[in-house]
Amino acid sequence: MTPRQQWRPGYPVAAGVFAIGMAGTTLPTPLYGLYRQELGFSELMVTVVFAAYALGVIAVLLLAGHVSDEVGRRPVLLCALGLSAASALCFIFEGGLPALFAGRVLSGFAAGLFSGAATAAVLELAKPGQEGRAGFAATAANMGGLGCGPLLSGVLAQYAPWPLTLPFLVHLGLLAVAAVLTWLLPETVGNPRRARLRPEGVRLPPEVRGVFTPCAVAAFAGFSLLGLFTAVAPSFVSRTLDVDNLAVSGAIVCTVFLGSTLGQLLTGRLGVRRALPGGCLVLVAGLVLVSTSLAVRSLPVLVIGAVCGGIGQGLAFRAGLTAVGAAAPPAHRGGTISAFFLVAYLGISLPVVGVGALTLALGLRGAGLAFSGCVIALVGCVGLYVLRRPPAEE
Repeated sequence: MTPRQQWRPGYPVAAGVFAIGMAGTTLPTPLYGLYRQELGFSELMVTVVFAAYALGVIAVLLLAGHVSDEVGRRPVLLCALGLSAASALCFIFEGGLPALFAGRVLSGFAAGLFSGAATAAVLELAKPGQEGRAGFAATAANMGGLGCGPLLSGVLAQYAPWPLTLPFLVHLGLLAVAAVLTWLLPETVGNPRRARLRPEGVRLPPEVRGVFTPCAVAAFAGFSLLGLFTAVAPSFVSRTLDVDNLAVSGAIVCTVFLGSTLGQLLTGRLGVRRALPGGCLVLVAGLVLVSTSLAVRSLPVLVIGAVCGGIGQGLAFRAGLTAVGAAAPPAHRGGTISAFFLVAYLGISLPVVGVGALTLALGLRGAGLAFSGCVIALVGCVGLYVLRRPPAEE
């Protein structure tokens, strides 16, 4: 027997590969301030570089979201790991803005492939009776990986040499380990075949539209909060709160994603009908705390707001995704869920670029307050709507 036949890793290994891949997408977050000093670009350009990642994700979801269903999970995961490695090399050999843009776009391509193929692999590798744990493992790997990226790079940049190089070298090592584990994973797609890249488009059947709109808007708002913290929170921390420790900046960003993971865990216990409006309410509370921290210049209040906002985002996101998936007819479920993720990733990019533009006129503090006010109003309206017309349980 070959080693691969003797040991067949299950869904926890696939979840670990997923987490390593997603960590690379947020690895540059605490380092943007260093890039600004080195290259001399504005806060607006920071948000544009960040948004290039989301555009890469959206492009892959539209063009290749179906590929792992045809060619198999392992080939797509290996391709995503290769794209992650290429992104890391762009940052290691960075020579200006073009390399940063290339690195972020490649990272977006990788995340787009991971989001579908890795999630499916984790769920399909679960044995009977493990479906619930595997579902949470996929969620935790996604959001936990996103949270660990800035924590890892922040600690290394603050306390180790080569702050703009070592984090990506470490991640390359982790990607090598993940590639070996991926090669050992059993293939869960029967009779894989050659796939053709073709735009899948956005399919939204009539019977799901009433549920889709409020759920997708809540996801858009929640991902806007994640985008704000991922793209510009380190600048807020250093320039508004006068905290220059990169490890602290990375830890603050990490708390948002850990809060999201906790919120998604709680969704299963609360149920969709309570979790969606409840998540909107908690997200509003988190945004109020974030804006308060900017107004009074308080780091502890910012951390509490990050945790609270993350929990709200996690509650609303998983509840919305569950409601949309349950309402969609089986023949159109994949396309409907892809449309849901497209709206969410628009939320992680477009508002953040708007914040960057506002900083030119209002400064970081004013832009953060304006952003919080707009998202509070949006989430509040969605929360009231779903409170009056809650979605059905799965």
